[in-house]
Amino acid sequence: MSEHENCIGASDDWYTPPFIFDALALKFDLDPCSPGANHWVPAEQVITAQEDGLSRDWNGLVWMNPPFGGRNGQVPWLEKFIAHGNGIALVAARTSAGWFHDLAPQCDGLLFPKGKTKFVRPDGSIGGSPGTGVVLLAMGETACSALRASGLGMYLEIQDAA
Repeated sequence: MSEHENCIGASDDWYTPPFIFDALALKFDLDPCSPGANHWVPAEQVITAQEDGLSRDWNGLVWMNPPFGGRNGQVPWLEKFIAHGNGIALVAARTSAGWFHDLAPQCDGLLFPKGKTKFVRPDGSIGGSPGTGVVLLAMGETACSALRASGLGMYLEIQDAA
């Protein structure tokens, strides 16, 4: 199990390190999985876990680092993200999982960051090296351009199969 993936009863709060936002150089309209308004995610509007981002309407360019906990816990978030069609999502790079093969090809671009991303704990400390890497998924040209220019790692454009 990865350090940032919770065991039963453990915290699901693992925050995206600020260097990712620095590299993306974007201001997002919405973070539907926010730890709160005073967090460093550069988003105009936030929706916290208590406000349930899955049940709310989304607008504009979205940043999404969904809860990683539970088997396939990212799936409903990813489905909503893909349907929204505008933003960047950070998810576990579970390239052998069925959900990854079903959902990642529906995105416009993917970026696999170099190394393993060390997340920030709620107390501000940096977590250890996780057991798996992450992938940034892009929907829309603004998101794809930011990933291409970020220098964070290997970027792949998804070509329409049609």
